[in-house]
Amino acid sequence: MRTRSLRALSAVLCLAASVSASWGAAEDAFGTWRHPENGSLVRLYSCGNGLCAQIVKTSNPSATDENNPDASKRSRKVQGLVIMAGAKKNGENEWRGRLYNREDGGTYAGSITVLSKSQIKLEGCGLGGLVCKGVTWTRAGN
Repeated sequence: MRTRSLRALSAVLCLAASVSASWGAAEDAFGTWRHPENGSLVRLYSCGNGLCAQIVKTSNPSATDENNPDASKRSRKVQGLVIMAGAKKNGENEWRGRLYNREDGGTYAGSITVLSKSQIKLEGCGLGGLVCKGVTWTRAGN
């Protein structure tokens, strides 16, 4: 009976290890990622005790932050813009913080979830988490 229990436990542990290995770890988020729709590149990097995200390449390098609600920031370049600063690790494969969306000028509760070493999901939520939108990004060659 004891041998059967040990085998069952071993099988469960192996399954759990294979599932967690396919997710990746939160630290696997660091690097450069490509947006699937517009091809822009965002670099995720360690900053302080958290994670930061900066737009490093866009299809239009002269694009400005024209939708920012602060009129004094509308002329700043999108390329180089930090869109997340100081996100905190939230579990084995996720970071949570505030995420700036240059498309509408809003800042939302955001998360970055590592799906694998080659994919992450960025998600922003508004209205207290009632409305969320996420996009899966792929790792760029860096």
